[in-house]
Amino acid sequence: MKHTNAPMSRAALGGAGVVALIAAALTLQGAQAAPAKAAPEPPTATAAAQRARDISSALGANAAGFYYDARNHKLIVNVTTAAAADKARGAGAEARIVKHSLTSLNAARATLKERAAIPGTSWAMDPKTNQVVIVADRTVTGDRLKQLKTVASSLGDRAALRQSAGTLRPLIAGGNAVWGSAARCSLGFNVIKDGKPYFLTAGHCTNAVRSWSATQGGPEIAVTETGTFPGDDFGIVRFTPDLAHPSKVDLYNGRMQSITTVGDPIVGEKVQRSGSSTHVHGGDITAVEVTANYQEGSVDGLIQAGVCAETGDSGGPLFEGDTALGLTSGGRGDCLFGGESFYQPVREALEKTGSHIG
Repeated sequence: MKHTNAPMSRAALGGAGVVALIAAALTLQGAQAAPAKAAPEPPTATAAAQRARDISSALGANAAGFYYDARNHKLIVNVTTAAAADKARGAGAEARIVKHSLTSLNAARATLKERAAIPGTSWAMDPKTNQVVIVADRTVTGDRLKQLKTVASSLGDRAALRQSAGTLRPLIAGGNAVWGSAARCSLGFNVIKDGKPYFLTAGHCTNAVRSWSATQGGPEIAVTETGTFPGDDFGIVRFTPDLAHPSKVDLYNGRMQSITTVGDPIVGEKVQRSGSSTHVHGGDITAVEVTANYQEGSVDGLIQAGVCAETGDSGGPLFEGDTALGLTSGGRGDCLFGGESFYQPVREALEKTGSHIG
């Protein structure tokens, strides 16, 4: 989870908006159309994510996911037919023909949700392997592990099962940062709602805390307005005194990162997260639309990153440069031996709370 020792300076959202794309670059070429010069590779992951969604929508049933090659600034779009590959290339992507369509992989995810929503498990579509990757933590044993293996096996090569030595959990704890009487969390992003200052954090944090302070046992600085967990994992908190609330993230090195926009992540994107327990760590987005089955219940639609996080980091910001992406929800492992973490998408939190960057 995300944490910040001084909410007014830890993290903040910038103005909403995504990188605009040139419409002509997104027009797919018909089967009978004369070949056109392919659009240039998208210069950023944010641009790649937007282009990929447009291309996938146009491809329909022949789409099979996408990811970003950050090193070479290339967008890779998976398709199931040669004709679809030609269309994807014409729209400015590198095409890759794979076996399983997105529809087929989503059906596998639906089967897992119906038959194997076991606490301690998570799953996500991996566009690089064209499979749904299922992870079971060390608490999944005995009959539950047998059940999971049976369901995974029934999905054939659409699914791959692996086990983790870590424990899947929300990352709430006692400590410092943004404090309540029952928990410590990290501030995610400062936002504006109805012209007033608020901040976003994890829903499992706002479920546990009503009155917030900047130090343990300190004076109240904010009160929880609403939160959602499980299902989603976000909450919005209203500042009570007149405090500075810059749209910035604390980098824990004496500098702040301004946040000016909101983005949608793409697999392969290089990101950072900030939290009061373990400060700033970076890594790659490894999956989107992830389901995490916590002991408290399932959360869908999460972002997964190969970035460690620990207890107390809950609610803190996931970002790339000046772009806000997510709020820390949970994770497996730690920052000593390594781990992975899960994030509530910020765009959804903003839309559902009626707030915006500012």
